[in-house]
Amino acid sequence: MFHNQPTMQKKRISIIIPTLNEAAVVGPTLLSLQPFRERGHEVIVVDGGSHDHTTTLALGSVDYLLTAPRGRSSQMSAGVTASLGQVIWFLHADTLPPPQADHLILTAMEQGIWGRFDIKLSGVYLLLRVVERFMNLRSRLTGIATGDQGIFMRREALNAIGGVPSQPLMEDIELSRRLKRLGSPVCLQEQVIASSRRWEEDGVLSTILLMWRLRFAYTLGADPARLVRRYYTDP
Repeated sequence: MFHNQPTMQKKRISIIIPTLNEAAVVGPTLLSLQPFRERGHEVIVVDGGSHDHTTTLALGSVDYLLTAPRGRSSQMSAGVTASLGQVIWFLHADTLPPPQADHLILTAMEQGIWGRFDIKLSGVYLLLRVVERFMNLRSRLTGIATGDQGIFMRREALNAIGGVPSQPLMEDIELSRRLKRLGSPVCLQEQVIASSRRWEEDGVLSTILLMWRLRFAYTLGADPARLVRRYYTDP
């Protein structure tokens, strides 16, 4: 474990970023978070065994740099264990937050116990505009958020549901389900900008269909261990 600030002073927001071979994208994300650190929040990167320069790039830009067994769920849990914040915010390594995201989150936590941002995909394809609007609308209607939307919550709410769900895929969906039992999410209209690289590399329509199939199968009770194999092998 590496840490820049060994103080045990309580932080307001703990920003937890699981990484795995994210050298191409993690730099801009961490740069965007430096003003938040200056305002008293902490940034924690939890790496799952990267073979590129992800961890090297993170040094000097985080409060804690941890390693954990590969898997977003286990990495998120490790970050929570090391964190000091009253609010936990899970952010993807390829996602850029709005400049005042910390103020937005703290205000939202005066209204509810958890929430998320609207999402904007980084690509220029028209179909991506349809995808992001559908994601935001679906989240508002169902009260379920995805990890791309930057889910945040009060620490006591996460503790009340037993922490981050331990499963290899759909941990964000299950996390939302459990938090929803405690209260509805605060759905912020301000946008995080998420990379559309997977959509563009694998094809927008193909990715849409794959995610629909996986979510539908999970809703019907499919084992996440089976779904994760499909997620990483299907086009």
